[in-house]
Amino acid sequence: MGLLLLLTSTLLSSYFHPGSVVNAQHTFTIRDISLSIEPSTDVTRGTNVTVRCKVTVSSSGQEALSREYTIFKDGSIVYTKTTSSSEDFLYPLPEARVSNSGKYKCKIKIGDRQSTSEAKKLTVRGLSKPVLHLNKGVVTEGEELTATCMAPGETGSIFFYFYDNSKEIQEKLVNSNQAVAELRFRSTGIHKIHCAYTVLLTPDSFKSEESNSVTVSVKELDITVVLEISPQYSIFEGDRLNIFCSIQTSQRSTEKMFLYLSEGTSLLSSGAKKVNHSMVALAKAGGLMLECRMEMGHLVKTANKTLPVTELFSAPTLTVSPAEVFQREPMTLTCKSESFASERLQSRDLTYTLYSLGNPLKSGNSGIFSGKALQHEFNYTCTARAKGIEKHSQTLTVRPRVFVSAPKISVSGKAILGQPIQILCESDTGSLPINYTLWKGYDIEDMTTVHMPFQKALFTVSISKPEEIKLYMCEANNGRREEGPFGARLTANVTVPLSHAMLSVLPALHDISEEGHLNLICSVEGTPPVTFKWYRVGESQPLNATTSDQVHKDYEFPVITKAHSGKYYCEAFNHAKNIVRSNEVTVEVRMAMWKKALIGGICLLIVTVLVLVFGLYFRSKRGKREAAAELSVKPSSPKSDDSLTVNLTHDTEVYYAATGSLVLLFSCVSLCN
Repeated sequence: MGLLLLLTSTLLSSYFHPGSVVNAQHTFTIRDISLSIEPSTDVTRGTNVTVRCKVTVSSSGQEALSREYTIFKDGSIVYTKTTSSSEDFLYPLPEARVSNSGKYKCKIKIGDRQSTSEAKKLTVRGLSKPVLHLNKGVVTEGEELTATCMAPGETGSIFFYFYDNSKEIQEKLVNSNQAVAELRFRSTGIHKIHCAYTVLLTPDSFKSEESNSVTVSVKELDITVVLEISPQYSIFEGDRLNIFCSIQTSQRSTEKMFLYLSEGTSLLSSGAKKVNHSMVALAKAGGLMLECRMEMGHLVKTANKTLPVTELFSAPTLTVSPAEVFQREPMTLTCKSESFASERLQSRDLTYTLYSLGNPLKSGNSGIFSGKALQHEFNYTCTARAKGIEKHSQTLTVRPRVFVSAPKISVSGKAILGQPIQILCESDTGSLPINYTLWKGYDIEDMTTVHMPFQKALFTVSISKPEEIKLYMCEANNGRREEGPFGARLTANVTVPLSHAMLSVLPALHDISEEGHLNLICSVEGTPPVTFKWYRVGESQPLNATTSDQVHKDYEFPVITKAHSGKYYCEAFNHAKNIVRSNEVTVEVRMAMWKKALIGGICLLIVTVLVLVFGLYFRSKRGKREAAAELSVKPSSPKSDDSLTVNLTHDTEVYYAATGSLVLLFSCVSLCN
């Protein structure tokens, strides 16, 4: 334990200050520092305790080093000493007390070097028994005595407590082992006094046992406080009371006496020896509480009386009729005392006054006031008077209700045919609660009541035809009227879900040819706007998508080719969110007309050429055959069989040539198609 400090002051001085003189005797190191508490860290009160600080220092010279020792207790310095001795430094605590408990540390300083030990905690247990002494054993009322409480041998900050029997009557905080208190007693008889103390050690405290008990006898002075009231019985409000406060005594005292007459917390009168007061009796809860108080120095004596006072009449109650009054409606305010003492008062003796600044009401029979309610809340009070007694009612706040305005009707969200529709009824003004009724034509559809400001009157309905929406209207009522105001009929757009999707094409299917245009027309039944999408069978992505305010829309291919042949369909949806799909249409793109004409012309040209060629060929062949036949046949003989064979061969060739030409012609026509 400890901090190894190598002090080479001469070398450091030589390093930082070239040319300085080196004193080798000042080279030393603080090898270790430790603190111990003897005989133990936990001892009983009265033990001689020693705090030992042991330091190990290594030095290169023979000269004794000057050592400054500092002892800390709970972080505060309690002792400091400078010595040149190398022996252990001792800090004695003779006859240790609880106040010596705490954490101790030791610090050593040699030159400009220092080291501090670890902390050790000392605990001293046990407190001395306190001793109580009183300067008097017998006193009179209000007389002062001196009490001294001692804590023998204790030190530190001490709280002393003084007790009368088990009740604490005084406390003192001192920095010594005794406290003095001046005590006075208000009650006569025997009092047993004792004391105790507490030693404060942050963050702990240690309380002692109780001291010896000392008996004090308190004698009563011959002083009597007298409180007289007239009359004493059957007292009613308004009766005159005469009150007398005085002192009866045979005691002769040099101290001055003073009297105070009070009713509750109100001081009625004061003076010396005798006080009189006259007042009008008032009825109060618990009765009329009177006190006559005498003060003489520290002595206080009192006389108290509570008089029951019968109420002459009760405090008036102010009510409004009707209980719920609307703006500018007639209303009646009634001020009335519910009870009165019939043996002293008659009902006609009571008069009532209404206070309504800014809104005077007409006075009728006794306590009845009439007028019209204002358009805002207003406060009213009234007063009842009789025989000089005046009583006020509690404040009545009249908050006129506001008649509900004609309700507005609207659709919450969207109105979709075949789906539940929410209808909102709402009035701009009107006091809650408001009863809303939804009518369909001349029939009541539903009813609801709105009690809170943010509550809404919502009705759920369903319709089978769009025009039914115009049959709904709202009625609102928040008063006593049999029928409230009606709003206008509902006007709202009803979305009809889509149906009967159909895809058609222009031009007609048999007229679709290359290099022409193609229009795919998608039409539906329902309410626009409608979103249309066109698809080619086999493809997941639409060819096109668009939204239209019409129930039909076309998608055009400006120039088509054979590649556009295939099956097509369309899908559509509107705010009803139901998707409908059309029929599939098969599109076959035919050859362009100019191509057909070209192929047809070529085919006709080829056929014509072939016919001419075959015609010339057959003609030449026929001429040769006829010449040969004339040379080989005799004039007088009939045609031979060879001549017949030649003719047959010729016809066959003609047939085959004609047939080939026709086949070629039909092939061209088929190709054009």
